[in-house]
Amino acid sequence: MATVTVFDGVRVFTGDGLTEPRRVYAEGERIVADGAPDAVVDGAGKVLLPGLIDSHMHTLGRDDLANLAQWGVTTGLDMAAWPLPFVTEMRGQADVAQILSATTPAVGPGGNHAKMPGFPADGIVTSPKEAHAFVERRVADGADYIKIVTEAAPPEGMDQATVNAIVEAAHERDLLVVAHSITTGAFRVAVEAGVDISTHAPLDAVLDDETVARMREAGMVSSPTLTMMKGIAGARAGAGLKYEYARDTVTKFHETGIRLLVGTDANSAPGVPFAPKHGESLHDELVLMTEAGLTPVEALRSATAMIAQTFALHDRGVIEPGRRADLLLVDGDPTTDITATRAVDGVWIAGKRVR
Repeated sequence: MATVTVFDGVRVFTGDGLTEPRRVYAEGERIVADGAPDAVVDGAGKVLLPGLIDSHMHTLGRDDLANLAQWGVTTGLDMAAWPLPFVTEMRGQADVAQILSATTPAVGPGGNHAKMPGFPADGIVTSPKEAHAFVERRVADGADYIKIVTEAAPPEGMDQATVNAIVEAAHERDLLVVAHSITTGAFRVAVEAGVDISTHAPLDAVLDDETVARMREAGMVSSPTLTMMKGIAGARAGAGLKYEYARDTVTKFHETGIRLLVGTDANSAPGVPFAPKHGESLHDELVLMTEAGLTPVEALRSATAMIAQTFALHDRGVIEPGRRADLLLVDGDPTTDITATRAVDGVWIAGKRVR
């Protein structure tokens, strides 16, 4: 028989606010309606959240996933990882955050990503005729979505026709496409191609009204990774990159009604311009998102249910019977003070407490 854990006297985050103090039951890996308790967690004065989800991170090993879990991030969407045996190993880790992965991203031959040491040759796409084969390789890898790096123009990045062809091939396979875009020109390439999700926010200028309107009309989603944008802008201020451009673009997205997801670009790779810490940086991101105009409730929803809905993770993101018992107990009310998410009292992944 699976162990039944009862969270007693907790206020539960519903996606719209908090319930009155109540009981939540978890039997084994799942939340259930009721049960005879084997263990009781005293939740008086505390808030129970769905496990947080980082919509953009990278892993180099189990330690990264353990750090996510310690901070209540129970799922991470990895946006580039290779080789495939490593990705498979990370997907199978127990008692730490669970990941999904894009495996190898699509990049142009002259961009910075293609010059990374060890970057897989099969991720470099030079023409539209190579697009279908690239997507089929990712399907064979078991990729959960397709990642593309867009840049303003060749020869650094892929041309528009190549990006278009990758998006078309991915959609034929019912895969979402996530586009890395950190300049306004790169955003326009992604929008023209019809990607599903943009990740990052522009550092060269605030995104123009016409492009934002096209994103809204197409139903594009944004994972702006403000933590990373702030870090890069600080490291490369001499290049004219400004964090305020990214923040103000997010404000415009919010005001326009574009769906926003919480993501950090957490990574531990050597030589990167900035390396947000796994887990902890998501709490920084929540603050930055509220500074860009989201309410605390909206920011929390963008770190839980909104990501689950966007990526069809139907087993998590909310606290209700039948869902995974991925849970974060905090001491305080993050719906009024977003920094309360840092007051971690306990984390459970698939019903098992993280130690």
